[in-house]
Amino acid sequence: MNAQFNILAELPYLPPVSWMAPAWQSAVLWLEACESFQKGSYRNRCHIAGPNSIQRLSIPLQKGKHQQTPIRDVRIAYEEPWQQVHWRSIQAGYGNAPYFEYYAEDLAPFYQKRYSFLFDFNLELLHFLFKKTGWNGDVRFTETWSDQISSPADTPVVDFRNKISPKASIRPHWFQPIPYAQVFTERHGFLPDLSALDLLFCCGKQSAAVLSQSLADHFNSTNTRPSSSA
Repeated sequence: MNAQFNILAELPYLPPVSWMAPAWQSAVLWLEACESFQKGSYRNRCHIAGPNSIQRLSIPLQKGKHQQTPIRDVRIAYEEPWQQVHWRSIQAGYGNAPYFEYYAEDLAPFYQKRYSFLFDFNLELLHFLFKKTGWNGDVRFTETWSDQISSPADTPVVDFRNKISPKASIRPHWFQPIPYAQVFTERHGFLPDLSALDLLFCCGKQSAAVLSQSLADHFNSTNTRPSSSA
């Protein structure tokens, strides 16, 4: 793990590899806990592989559709059985993945328990991904909204907030997709930047190596690194 920088980022739902790569290599991950919810983002959606190519999974929200709702106050809606839909989609997409049986038992309870708040649900899933990929950094939370964040011990804090979007047609410039064998590669070819769940089910413990390689050439260049706050 690269310990020469920390990052500041929003908290997504089962984040894409382009989000996980810098987070996994940081010494401290600052999660933005004081923002307002933003529609059309990875905060309540993710992309996984499916039999018919990329599949989007979206978490329905009670008040999250309103842009000004504080992120920690956004509540999950349960009028529809979205948990069962998401879990069945994950099973359909990764039931034949090499490491599905190895991780599925630990992942399934997240889709059985009813979390009230989106932030809490996303955070627990992120801890799951970090644990399974072997990240040993520190997660911290912002206490106020600011354009900048203090950095201890002269370690730069790189601001990744709102740098990645499911609507963006251009790949983040710091992200270098590293192809790996996916479940439907023969059918669709390699699908870059899916949820890190895809990487975990397909690569297991080798996910760490893929995450490290996905960032090395681009992020380490001062000309391509996103602006930092210190």
